[in-house]
Amino acid sequence: MEVTNPATGEREETVEEHTESEVEAAIERATEAYEGWRDRPIREREELLADAGDVLREHKREYAETMAREMGKPITQGIAEVEKCAWVCDHYAQYGSAYLEADSHPSPPGSAVETVYDPLGPILAVMPWNFPFWQVFRFAAPHLTSGNVGLLKHASNVPGCAQAIEDVFREAGYPEDVFQTLLIPSDLVDDVIEDERVEAATVTGSGPAGRAVSSAAGNQLMKSVLELGGSDPFVVLNDADLADAAETAAWARNQNGGQSCIAGKRFLVHADVYDEFVDRFVDEVESLTIGDPMDEETDVGPQARTDLMEELHEQVEASVEAGARVLIGGEPMDRKGAYYPPTILTDVPEGCPADKEETFGPVAAVYEIDDEDEIVAKANDTRFGLGASVWTTDRERGRRLAREIEAGCVYVNQLVKSDPRVPFGGIKDSGHGRELAREGMLEFVNRKTVWVE
Repeated sequence: MEVTNPATGEREETVEEHTESEVEAAIERATEAYEGWRDRPIREREELLADAGDVLREHKREYAETMAREMGKPITQGIAEVEKCAWVCDHYAQYGSAYLEADSHPSPPGSAVETVYDPLGPILAVMPWNFPFWQVFRFAAPHLTSGNVGLLKHASNVPGCAQAIEDVFREAGYPEDVFQTLLIPSDLVDDVIEDERVEAATVTGSGPAGRAVSSAAGNQLMKSVLELGGSDPFVVLNDADLADAAETAAWARNQNGGQSCIAGKRFLVHADVYDEFVDRFVDEVESLTIGDPMDEETDVGPQARTDLMEELHEQVEASVEAGARVLIGGEPMDRKGAYYPPTILTDVPEGCPADKEETFGPVAAVYEIDDEDEIVAKANDTRFGLGASVWTTDRERGRRLAREIEAGCVYVNQLVKSDPRVPFGGIKDSGHGRELAREGMLEFVNRKTVWVE
């Protein structure tokens, strides 16, 4: 695995992949570790998770620098990501026991019926590069605490992040092999899934990656959770606070270089406020600072890889050829590294890439729409269904529209986000299953009915 700094285009390091025999040994160690780990009192597992949160906070600058070098995340955003990982550790350290408490059910006189929640065993997590710490910890925090053990197959361009995460758990005092990193290419993932000792799989990533893992898991009759792409609508109604909406829109589309499944991507604006919103949106986007991800003043860094930047530009070019108009941006930047500028497209025609595909970078498609019904129809006119954002000063109007939009989550007067306290996940081509909160923790357990007469 070769690590290339996307800000400079220079190779940082070459990391040796694990061999098939090393992977086999890791799975065996995970299986053995599970036998002791599942029997540890959950309070001990919670205490270790709290310690992992402390380790994250202690080394947050170091981890953020690793993210900046490997995938170009601006340093302040990397620090915030590590702090969020510590938060999810705190959350499950506090609530894990409560989430796993047995549920009682109505039963005949003299009987007792309950559902108990037992761990499954080794769980494979196939994780992406865009939030290289957060995506892993939102899997690991609940599922290690429930008594499972983790095997991480991380994206090949962030091996330093993958190893650092394994080190977090070791430094926190977790038993050896409860969490292990597998440095393997994607074509070996099926082999891990097909191993009968691996009990479940979760993937965050693209649609093709999700389909591949889901197919392999299905062949094994294995439980899987998929969090895949999104083309989230950002709805601006005619009674919205336009200053707030435009400021948030600029951040929603451009944080992490626009490389987020839940970024606002399609901006659906009521015709009554379209011109004013677009003017404000352009001003907000143009105020963002593009630069070195190690610089604390940087808002937008490079794309994670040159090939990803090129794919994004191909989507923009095809959309422009179809009739879209570029307000700002639209061309790779003339500088070293994989830099693509924040871009705003208007007059976006039906069916072009910016309209139908996920644009995984700082490219916003803005639409002028005449009425509320058309806005809802356009919001739902996508094969994705991850998140949505609705902007209105009428809370009841926002709540009503939120119920009509097809997505795993809808935020009114906020950008779409993942939060340890609430379930997170999508529908349609954005995946299935849920992460976070109690619902996420119960995805990888045996919901066992116990009936006592």
